[in-house]
Amino acid sequence: MTKLGLVHPTGPGWPKDGRLPTISVVLPTLNEAANLPHVFARLPDCVTELVLVDGRSKDDTIAVARALMPDVRVILQNGRGKGNALACGFAASRCEIIVMLDADASTDPAEIPRFVGALLDGADFAKGSRFADGGRSEDITRLRAVGNRVLGMGVNALFGTTYTDLCYGYNAFWRHCLPHMQVNCDGFEVETLINVRIARANLRVVEVPSTEAARMHGVSNLSAFRDGRRVLRTIVRERVRRPMPASDSWRPEYHELPYERQARRRASSGGPSASRV
Repeated sequence: MTKLGLVHPTGPGWPKDGRLPTISVVLPTLNEAANLPHVFARLPDCVTELVLVDGRSKDDTIAVARALMPDVRVILQNGRGKGNALACGFAASRCEIIVMLDADASTDPAEIPRFVGALLDGADFAKGSRFADGGRSEDITRLRAVGNRVLGMGVNALFGTTYTDLCYGYNAFWRHCLPHMQVNCDGFEVETLINVRIARANLRVVEVPSTEAARMHGVSNLSAFRDGRRVLRTIVRERVRRPMPASDSWRPEYHELPYERQARRRASSGGPSASRV
């Protein structure tokens, strides 16, 4: 058994040298300072790097993150919305496995080993589900649950999938999935875009039961009707578009803030105060 406590190092996803793969957690934030202490405290030791992608928060999100974890990587997204934030975080991530996590404390970082275990057992993409056996939600409204189910049934019929949860943002995947995902949307339709493109690329998906908690602090920006329409438009567009080759052309520019020590060194030497990739 490994320190993940879930898988054996002879699984098909394990590197040949038997080591644990490196893991990036991508965490989009917008005014989540009050939630970060809970989220950071539950990150497991197997995480290699935390990539916080901030949408220019007006509270102390970045300061709180750095106080909790001095080596957190802080990315300023180059656009707006969750889709753009995830795209910037994916482009900035350096590890072999990438985990999508929400900063409102609704997704539990302690479940990360379960997702990583599915990848190490041979999946390309570990897809969280609140409605698979063993999963549940303490946050979703009846209207959103019905909409999620109807839209999910449509995706299953159109793309030959068997998804039990279309619009959940807790996922993990090997970085070879990125050229197939090509995240190029802005809003909450991003989970649907990713799920459909992963299916069209014939990558192996395994659903992982997950518990969604209620948002701890603050107010969600999710709108059932507005975002439901965006999800529906995404499904239609993806159904009629031609197959697209794997590509890295989706990668956005992003602005990474230097670590505090780097910033002080650069300021004293008159060098640039931030890096751009």
